[in-house]
Amino acid sequence: ESDAGDYTCVCGDKQSTASLAVHALPVVFKEELKNEEVTEGASVSLRCELSKAAPVQWKIGSKVLKASDKYQMSQPGTTAELVIRELDVKDA
Repeated sequence: ESDAGDYTCVCGDKQSTASLAVHALPVVFKEELKNEEVTEGASVSLRCELSKAAPVQWKIGSKVLKASDKYQMSQPGTTAELVIRELDVKDA
C-alpha cells in the first residue's frame, strides 16, 4: 500500500503522470490453531500462521487476554504465538 501514489515519466520538457492505487489483500490463516490436551501445571504453546504480518488479539471465549506472567504473546513475522503457563483446569 505504501507504493500507491502519483508516478511521473519525464523526458525533456514533456511528462506523463499516472496514479497508482494498491488494494490490500485480506489476511487469511495459512496455518490454523490446533486443539491441544495438556496436563495441569504444565505450559502450552498455541500457534497460527497468517498470510502476511498483521496485528492479532488473543481471547478465551469473549475475554481478551493481556500479556502477564501467565500469558506470553509473541508475533515474529507472520506467526502468532500464545504461551500459557501453569495450566489449571479452568484454562480449558
